[in-house]
Amino acid sequence: MAAPAVIFAAGMIAFPIGYAVWLALSDVTLGSDPSFAGLANFRRMLADDEFWNGLRVTLVLYAVSLVLQMALGIWLGLLLARTQFARGFVRTVMVSPFMLPPVVIGMMAIVILDPSFGIANWLLGQFGLPPGLWLSDPSTVIATIAALDTWQWTPFVALIVMGGYLSLPSDVFEAAEIDGADGWKRFRLVTLPLLLPTIVTAAVLRSVDLLRMFDIIYLTTQGGPGFASTTLNILAYRRGFEFSDLAYASAIMVTLSTIVLGSVLVFARLRKTVAW
Repeated sequence: MAAPAVIFAAGMIAFPIGYAVWLALSDVTLGSDPSFAGLANFRRMLADDEFWNGLRVTLVLYAVSLVLQMALGIWLGLLLARTQFARGFVRTVMVSPFMLPPVVIGMMAIVILDPSFGIANWLLGQFGLPPGLWLSDPSTVIATIAALDTWQWTPFVALIVMGGYLSLPSDVFEAAEIDGADGWKRFRLVTLPLLLPTIVTAAVLRSVDLLRMFDIIYLTTQGGPGFASTTLNILAYRRGFEFSDLAYASAIMVTLSTIVLGSVLVFARLRKTVAW
């Protein structure tokens, strides 16, 4: 009885992937007839400085955002799990950022971080600090985008960590307390090892989103200034829809999909290692 649904779902997944791979192996632009080109687009990609810049930006943004979100998410998740005062209200407020549409967050960021009229620079001025260009300075744009994504998605990680913590057996913590372990030792030797499978699961979910991040970047900087925030997603969009080079854009996206799949497999293997 489930066969039709399984076949339909498999087709919906396999067809776009197969079509993208076929385009990546072709020589085709918008409005032209495709012809087989083999690995020409991938050889072109390896010689393209814009591709290597996009890969670097993608990996740096991924690493910075993931570290921030996991560190803050673990801390916030443990804090929420132990919060007694107005627990429902506090949790509702904390999860609200990742419920907002990306376009809302992007427009909020543009207004708040505006170099001339934004409240961020006004607050810096109140403390006698120089204003920042935030999204307009190549040296700060990656950190700013990472901060925006961290603000939005840290509560998501916190919810996963909180759920994992609340499901842990309480007798383990009671035994550690009886043995004289203080708060830091209990966290390092008991809580963290038991939470590792949950933390890795959260890292997998965030890795998939971070490596294919598009909306916030496109709304706030469109890959600028220059190519400072041009990830592989932004680069593929430009090549495919602005320059109509569908084959090369598909080659970039196939490469990015391979990177995403590789990261998921690595974390999946890690989760098996730390499972208890």
